[in-house]
Amino acid sequence: MKFHSVLRLQATLAFACAAVCALRAQAPNPGPGEASPQGPMASVPSPLDLNGAIRYAVDHNYAILQAREQIRQQEGVIIQVESASIPNVSANGGYQRNKGSISSSYPPETSQWEVQLKATQALFAGGGIRSSILGAKLGRDAALSDLQGTINAALLDVRTHFYTVLLAREKVQVQEENVKLFERELQDAQNQFKAGSVSNFEVLRAEVSLANAQPDLITARNEYRIAIEQLRQSLGVPAGPRGAATVFPEVIGSLDVTQESYALDSALASAHEQRPELTSLSRRREAGEQSVATARSTYYPSVAAFGEYEWLGVGLSQGSNLSANGWLVGLQSSWSIFDGRATEGRVRQARSLVEQARISYSSEELAIDVEVRQALSSLEEAAELVAASKKTVGQADEALRLANARYHAGTATQLDVLTSQVSLTQARTNELQANYTYLVASAAMRKAVGRSDAIVGN
Repeated sequence: MKFHSVLRLQATLAFACAAVCALRAQAPNPGPGEASPQGPMASVPSPLDLNGAIRYAVDHNYAILQAREQIRQQEGVIIQVESASIPNVSANGGYQRNKGSISSSYPPETSQWEVQLKATQALFAGGGIRSSILGAKLGRDAALSDLQGTINAALLDVRTHFYTVLLAREKVQVQEENVKLFERELQDAQNQFKAGSVSNFEVLRAEVSLANAQPDLITARNEYRIAIEQLRQSLGVPAGPRGAATVFPEVIGSLDVTQESYALDSALASAHEQRPELTSLSRRREAGEQSVATARSTYYPSVAAFGEYEWLGVGLSQGSNLSANGWLVGLQSSWSIFDGRATEGRVRQARSLVEQARISYSSEELAIDVEVRQALSSLEEAAELVAASKKTVGQADEALRLANARYHAGTATQLDVLTSQVSLTQARTNELQANYTYLVASAAMRKAVGRSDAIVGN
């Protein structure tokens, strides 16, 4: 091949590469309705159900947004390491003035200039370029798995806080109903006292029971407000301008339970196959193996081809005069014959990182096994609590009905009625807590086995 053909090929590759890199550097603009991480947040759906909360969190949870930016960072690393495998074009220029008596030309010139345009293409680098690119792509795959793990953890947090809001709201309703019942008991005692059928002691005891119910209602309302704020944080809903309070939409939903069953063996197999944490560690281990190859590449020489065109001139201050111009092509190589064992040190570090990645993978496998077993045990316990609490509510409700009937028939005391009412309130609270515990345990089990939880019902 003639030198002119080589130069044209180098120039064509160089300018094509420059065009591709320029296109890659252009960040895509957000589409209509698409939220930018730095832009204003979209409004929270109103009313807010669990599906809406999950969808909003996927787009606005700060941990998820940060994980997405880490993927963009890794894509930048890929572009950076790929640059060594494509032609690189550089331009250099220089100008100098000097005294005529020290000029090397004849007649003497007091000013000189030169311009160079050079294209370089790596031909061989000991396999370091290829391994660096593969390692960067594996790092990006690991970041994608990390994103899925972050999403799973964030959505479990959203589900937990969403159920906490529902539980706190139901507790407020239970306590409000409890207060209303005690108010009716007080009114009934006052009426009977006026009729002379009971003493003032019964009225006083009803007043004390009503007063004792008020703190529980106050506490329940405060827990509801706190639960709303915790849900706001897990969704990524920012405060208003300058920290001003924003109105949070109404949360709708129920704590109804639909029980699920899991077999331990299939749950463990699913976790080992689908957990993104294991996939991420596996990709990082493979990337570490590529790092070993990259470190070893400096044992070998590097070879590159280059093509250059140069312009030389004199007399820039009195008018430019092109004295010479031309092109040259060739090969250039470098080989570090002895680097003081620096390459050996880098290889040992890379191999150690690979071994650490293997240990981390085994450790994560054990941790996931334990997590699955614990989640399954908690789910089974929660199912038993749901069944027991449901039965207790029915019994407590019937006990209160009988106590009221016997009290009006004169065969039971007001204390019996109040005691039955407290028991019913406690039973209802326990049922709500049991349902909440089961729903949270079910969500934790889904995460433990690696099931995607982006959409409710999947």
